[in-house]
Amino acid sequence: MKINVHFTPLSVDELYFTGKTTVVIDVLRASTTIITALQNGAKEIIPVGTVEFAVKVSGGMFGGQTLLGGERNTKKIEGFALGNSPFEYSEDVVSGKSVILYTTNGTKAIVKAKFSADLFICALLNVNALANHLAVLNKDFEIVCSGRSNNFSMEDTVCAGKLISEIEKLNTDIILSDSARASQALNKSFGKSILKMLKESEHGKILIENGFTEDLNFCSKLNNTNAIPYFTGNVLKLLPENIIASTVSVSKSTGTT
Repeated sequence: MKINVHFTPLSVDELYFTGKTTVVIDVLRASTTIITALQNGAKEIIPVGTVEFAVKVSGGMFGGQTLLGGERNTKKIEGFALGNSPFEYSEDVVSGKSVILYTTNGTKAIVKAKFSADLFICALLNVNALANHLAVLNKDFEIVCSGRSNNFSMEDTVCAGKLISEIEKLNTDIILSDSARASQALNKSFGKSILKMLKESEHGKILIENGFTEDLNFCSKLNNTNAIPYFTGNVLKLLPENIIASTVSVSKSTGTT
C-alpha cells in the first residue's frame, strides 16, 4: 500500500485521480460538517464547485426536500439556508433532506477528485474508522488536503498524518511518499494538543475572529464517530454500517483500538 499526500488540490488536475482511491480532508470545516449532516440523517450531500452551480442544481430539485448550504470566506452565502457550521446541520434541520453544499475549500477539492474509483471524506471525527476501512481495502491511495484559499493548512495536514499513523498500526507493509512522511512529522509535532493547534492555525484564527470558536471545539473531537462519507453518483452518502462493522471487527481481531 502506497500513501501520497497533496497539501493543496492545486498540485494535480482532476484527471490525475481517475481510477484512484482518494481521501479528501477539510477539518475546518467542510469535512466535519459533511460527516455531521449525514450522521444526523441527511439523505445526501451534493458537493459543488461554484455558488452559481449550487443555485442551478437547487432549481431543478424539489425545494421542500432540498437545502442550500455553504459559505464564502467563513460567512453564510446570502440566500442560502445554511452556512458551514456543523451546529447548523442538526437532525431536525437536515433529516431526510438533500443538501447542496458549496464551501471555499472543501467542496472544490471533492469535485476535483470526482473521477476517483473510491472517494472518502475524512476529518478528525472519523480518523480511526476510515483508517480501519482503508487498511482492509489495502489499496494505494491519495490524500487531498483542501487547504485554505489554495494554500497549505496545518490542520488538514496534521489530520492526514494522524490517518497515516493509524493505518501503520494496522498494516506495516506501507510505502510513504515524502509528503506523507512530512504529514506524519507535523502530526507528531503539532497533533498532541488538537484544539491548541486549531486555534493557532491561520484558518482557526479567522474563524475565531468571525465568531466560530465553538466550531473549533467541535472540529477538534477525535474519533467520536464511525461515520464514513463516500462519493457515489455525484453525491456523498454514508458508507453502509455493515461494511464499517466488518472493518472494525478486523481491527479488533488484530488487537488495535
